[in-house]
Amino acid sequence: MPDELPAGFYPGERLGLPENGPGSLAKLGRRVGGIAIDWACAVLISIAFFSYDAIATTVIFIVVQCVFIPTIGGSPGHRLLGMRVIRVTGGWPGLWRPIVRSVLLSLVIPAVIWDADNRGVHDKAAGTALVRS
Repeated sequence: MPDELPAGFYPGERLGLPENGPGSLAKLGRRVGGIAIDWACAVLISIAFFSYDAIATTVIFIVVQCVFIPTIGGSPGHRLLGMRVIRVTGGWPGLWRPIVRSVLLSLVIPAVIWDADNRGVHDKAAGTALVRS
């Protein structure tokens, strides 16, 4: 495969990220936990205000992602589990990156297709990475 890491390299090294600790790529368990927290909150809000509507739940999920990534560096689920979304080239992720990332994430498939650096298509398209804080 063309996107395999050479022997001795770790996911995130090509992005200039450390192998472990703060700033390293978030592991799968944390990522799944973060999205589960965010989705559960969206479901609760949807139940409270929309009698549980699947489209309302998805829109709430996307809005929460788009509001909190540029303001506090990650969604509530990310932050509770010690993660943040960064721009891989450095700097503030801006406003459009969280929108692209969140819409693709809500489609599920882009989130389960990863590269050798364990970044989903949603992160690659947005130029972001989910790292430990």
